[in-house]
Amino acid sequence: MKKRLLPTLLLSLGVLALTACSKLTLENYGKLKMGQKYEEVTALLGEPARCDETLGVRSCTWGDEQKNVRVNFVAGQVVLFSAHQLN
Repeated sequence: MKKRLLPTLLLSLGVLALTACSKLTLENYGKLKMGQKYEEVTALLGEPARCDETLGVRSCTWGDEQKNVRVNFVAGQVVLFSAHQLN
């Protein structure tokens, strides 16, 4: 019994820690504003999963294909943002 309890407990704590640490939330998305600087956005959402730059527009994505926030920056400031499947 004890041998099964410890791994289960550790796994549960690990999942809880990962879930609690996520900055990709509807609450944080609601704090995004037009004109915010890249540094302000990363303070809210953490580092992006990826960024691409085309014609002076830096497009960054937080999350994955199932759940994400996308933010476009021009001259380091937010000009457009959207969310997909945030809870």
